Amino acid sequence: MKNIRIGIIGGTGGIGKWFARFFLNEGFKVQISGRKTGPDLPTLTRECPIVIVSVPIKATCQVIEQVGPLMPAESLLMDLTSLKEEPVKAMLRSSCCEVIGLHPLFGPEIKALTGHNVVICPARTKKWLPRIKAVFKKSRARIIETTPERHDEWMAQVQVLNHLNTITMGLALKRSGFDLKELYPVSTPAFDAKMELLKKIFGPNAGLYTQIITHNPHSDRVFKDYQQSLSELKKMIIRRNSEGLQKKIEKTKLFVSV
Repeated sequence: MKNIRIGIIGGTGGIGKWFARFFLNEGFKVQISGRKTGPDLPTLTRECPIVIVSVPIKATCQVIEQVGPLMPAESLLMDLTSLKEEPVKAMLRSSCCEVIGLHPLFGPEIKALTGHNVVICPARTKKWLPRIKAVFKKSRARIIETTPERHDEWMAQVQVLNHLNTITMGLALKRSGFDLKELYPVSTPAFDAKMELLKKIFGPNAGLYTQIITHNPHSDRVFKDYQQSLSELKKMIIRRNSEGLQKKIEKTKLFVSV
């Protein structure tokens, strides 16, 4: 696999830039195609037997539709998007090459792959799948192989519900009228940890999190469950029913302790 040229579309920032460094360190040759830098798509697909799409969710399928027809049959097309069902369908539909969906479950702030999760969704593969898995295994990543459909169901809970909860807290804090400068001197470690999450979600990469929530096909179900849970809690709190709330928590404790 070493000395193979990998083309990354959108590799100028974020996770694309991280993987460019990763593959370079693994001995690959890497070409990056950004909005204003690098080769055009015909050149990239001609020179690189592996092409990875790493662009925002809302632009992923559009870019795939452009690059897919340019890929030779013996090459490999992959994406790094947080959603897998639609991008994988787009790759299969627009190309005749091998197709693998990837989702690295971490951000560009990590130093190494060791111990981190990478979801692999093989879609149309012959020679490339074992080679790609070998690269990640060598770096001691935890590889989870599944279908694009199951991946998106998982991410509805792992990402959509998680980020929805954080965003709701941020909006509620703003609505409360409190100045955070007033709250920080009396904060708890748990509150401080939540605030670090809020800073991340409400920071420069807010678009990433909003696209994860709004584009996941299972978000409606997640929101329904979330809304129903809030409604149940509201009734118990209004009635000052601490015993009922405690029983609710105790019943759930066995579930979350798995």
